Amino acid sequence: MAAADAPHIRSDEPVALVLGAGGARGLAQIGVIEALQARSLNVVAVAGSSSGALVGGLYAAGKLEVYRDWLYGLSRTDMLRLLDPALGRASLFRGERLMHALRELAGEPRIEQLPIAFTAVAVDLMRQREVWLREGDLWDAVRASIAIPGVFTPYEVHGRELVDGGLLAPLPIAATRLSDAHRLIAVDMHGWPQRPPGAPARRNNGTPVRDGRGPAGDASDAAAGAGGGVVEGDSDTRGAGLLRWFGERWRRQNVADAEGENEHELGFSELMARSLDTMQAQIARVHLALDPPELVIRIPRDACQFYEFWRARELIALGREEADKALDAAGY
Repeated sequence: MAAADAPHIRSDEPVALVLGAGGARGLAQIGVIEALQARSLNVVAVAGSSSGALVGGLYAAGKLEVYRDWLYGLSRTDMLRLLDPALGRASLFRGERLMHALRELAGEPRIEQLPIAFTAVAVDLMRQREVWLREGDLWDAVRASIAIPGVFTPYEVHGRELVDGGLLAPLPIAATRLSDAHRLIAVDMHGWPQRPPGAPARRNNGTPVRDGRGPAGDASDAAAGAGGGVVEGDSDTRGAGLLRWFGERWRRQNVADAEGENEHELGFSELMARSLDTMQAQIARVHLALDPPELVIRIPRDACQFYEFWRARELIALGREEADKALDAAGY
């Protein structure tokens, strides 16, 4: 449905919000929610997959502002410290350190007690179907929904080994059908790219993205992100080595992308991310066609690399900007 043709949503009308999967791009959905709040839209239910489940859960719990401010204070080195290597297992990281940080930040709410109805969507690989998590510990549900295969280990909830909800429901529109909302707003993380294929990634101020932090790719920051600063005090030497390797791979990938060296040759992380993005984009298009929302807010699919969570400030601003454009075009 074109924005111009969308039915007007009154500020007092109950709205369901669908937040999509997209790795670090999912942080743009914080800005989307800020734009909706600025217009006093009455969001009564939220459903999210993967990073959309993380943002949506924090919003439903009333902790989104706390999370945003926490993100603003984190450097790339701080982000890497939150990764705990899953040695001898089928994925790179366990995710326990990250979830512990979130519990300390936002407490341990239960989904059924949240002021806004919330559904986290995960996937049961054995049964090959979606799982809607609508009760129980919030962080158990979020941890299951963000379990990207190969990145985070699967997570067991109610006896099921669950993985990333984005595998089957990158835009979980169906998960809002149990809500009392009259209208539906969806945030699609696979919008039209901001730049032509092969062009260097650039920030809003026009400077190239090199190491994911400083405008010109500060060398000292790159070294801190890839070297011993990331793992200082880590007694697990094998885990420390993995973090150094992972940080170095990220740094090299960013520099090569910014300088146009990876136009025809993808590194491992970028190949995995683009493959997953392609699959999720196609599924999301089908869901949007079969069950069109009243409004779709689209985040450009090239806004950042899937792991660049340290670019929170820039991504949140982008989400607010895209939401305002869509809302203005629809007359809200």
